Amino acid sequence: QVQLLESGGGLVQAGGSLRLSCAASGVPGSAYRVAWFRQAPGKEREFLAAIDRNGGVTAYADSVKDRFTISKDNTKTTTYLQMNSLKAEDTAAYYCAAALRIGPLRSRTSDYDYWGQGTRVTVSS
Repeated sequence: QVQLLESGGGLVQAGGSLRLSCAASGVPGSAYRVAWFRQAPGKEREFLAAIDRNGGVTAYADSVKDRFTISKDNTKTTTYLQMNSLKAEDTAAYYCAAALRIGPLRSRTSDYDYWGQGTRVTVSS
C-alpha cells in the first residue's frame, strides 16, 4: 500500500514557475514508478510525466516536455514536478500516482494503482 500526498500548488502569474511535490509512504521508494496527471474543470485527467522506480528514466507528454521536469529525490520517496513558463491553460488540479509494476512507463490512468488527493494550480494571465 502506497500513500501519496501532493503539495506545492498555488496561484502564480503566467510565465512563472512552481514545483510540486509528491511525498510517498508505505513502500520503499525504489519499488514504484510515479506519474503526474492534471485535470481541468470539465476535462478528462491528462497525463503529464512519469518516472521509473529508480528515477533514471522519464517520459513526458508532448504538451509539457519543454517546460516541465519530473524527478525523484535521493531517497526515491519524494517525486517532484518542476513547472516553468506556466500558462493560463495549465490551471488545473494536479495529481501524482504510483504503480507497483515492472515495465515501461505508462500514460493511462488505469496503469496506476495509487493516487494522491491533488493540489490545485491556478495560473493568472
